[in-house]
Amino acid sequence: VQLQASGGGLVQAGDSMILSCTASGRTLNDYEMGWFRQAPGKDRKFVAAIDWEARNTVYADSVKGRFTISRDNAKNTVYLRMDKMNPDDTAIYTCAASKNWRMVRFGSTYDYWGQGTQVTVSS
Repeated sequence: VQLQASGGGLVQAGDSMILSCTASGRTLNDYEMGWFRQAPGKDRKFVAAIDWEARNTVYADSVKGRFTISRDNAKNTVYLRMDKMNPDDTAIYTCAASKNWRMVRFGSTYDYWGQGTQVTVSS
């Protein structure tokens, strides 16, 4: 599976942005999908995840209520809508695929990773 994240860029604090993650090579229909981010000089952190049926979602506390993860299995694509963005959201955002819903907060349990897209929020 090849994952490609897109939609990043430069926004101002308070703005919104939608990231997309599209898969090729095989269907994502039976994978749980997650978004992670890595800020400069910091470790990669979990952001959000959605199960393969899109019935369950989980979020990091830092983004809960501001970010929304969704998916369209017919398009083999997962989305991350980010609202009320702030400079702390600045990072490289990467999507990943897993078959372990119980461990979706942990990057080590993911099978496939995308390249990432840069998101920069100015104050």
